Amino acid sequence: MNELTTKLALVRDNMNEHGLSAVRLRGVDWFAWMTCGGSNVVILTTEAGVAEVLVTTDGAWVLTDNIEAARLEQEELPPGLQVWAHPWQDSAQREAFVAARRGSGAVASDRPSAGEVPLPERLTRARWSLLPEELERYRALGRDAAEAMTEVLLAAKPEWTGFELAGAGAEALWARGIHPTLTLVGDERRLPVHRHATASKERLGGRAMLVFCGRRHGLFANLTRFVYFRPPSAEERRLAADVARVEAAAFEVCRPGVTLGQVYSTLVQAYATAGHPGGEAFHHQGGSCGYLSRDVVARPGSTVALELYNAMAWNPSLPGSKIEDTVVVSPDGLEILTVDPRWPTVQVAGRARPDLLVR
Repeated sequence: MNELTTKLALVRDNMNEHGLSAVRLRGVDWFAWMTCGGSNVVILTTEAGVAEVLVTTDGAWVLTDNIEAARLEQEELPPGLQVWAHPWQDSAQREAFVAARRGSGAVASDRPSAGEVPLPERLTRARWSLLPEELERYRALGRDAAEAMTEVLLAAKPEWTGFELAGAGAEALWARGIHPTLTLVGDERRLPVHRHATASKERLGGRAMLVFCGRRHGLFANLTRFVYFRPPSAEERRLAADVARVEAAAFEVCRPGVTLGQVYSTLVQAYATAGHPGGEAFHHQGGSCGYLSRDVVARPGSTVALELYNAMAWNPSLPGSKIEDTVVVSPDGLEILTVDPRWPTVQVAGRARPDLLVR
């Protein structure tokens, strides 16, 4: 079976198990998943785009309006999905179309409304286990996002503002067909002060942090890097090494069946072992990802378990220091997706991890 056939079978199996007559997938994340990497996005910040997917026991359609139909069919959708469009000014026709095909059972949706029910948990969990075709798209995205990061930080100058660095990052991502859904910039003054250092008009100064959450084909590549325009201090080197050791401890326990709560507990202990007890309290530590920048953020006691081929991005941090990459749980261990061989690395617990770029 190809990717679309596999996913339709999975949706219908869940429909049969839960007595559903239809499933409506409206969100940007679920639309991309169901359409094998298609996009219903026009406004980047939207959660539900300009089209949805309707699946019944005997049919599957992309529902949209006449503004979007031709473009979606020609540029975003795999063979096997029919497009049905209504006049843009008459969305009631869409509801009539659904009503005529839904049958008598319940309708489930990722964003339920008007009597609809949430998606079955088993279907939600299945999305976290990436198919081979999805992994190939993810690997390509990870490489491109990492290359964009390197390109920008090799060109950055200390007199740039945070806005200019964020703009250069967005340009490098767009040039590769990646939506810049997040470009955080920490400059020298603000880095030790704010864990979520959004871009500002301040000059970068002696060092800068750049964070990407880049989306392509619905998948998210998350990564963080640091550039130095001066030699790092011994304390800055120490903090960078400490967050890398905290991350390494999380990596060590990540395998199918391990809960996010267990990983969180490991992170808490790793902070304490590194000499920073309670360090986890000042920023979330990351979690599982894929069709969202984080599907589930790890919290104390979380019972959500990692799946085989589940993507993750952990982001332990300390004042002025952070580490982050997107990885996948594979049968052979962890596969790091956001890698550019041009970026300097340091060995941490047997893995090449990003070092500080000193220019």
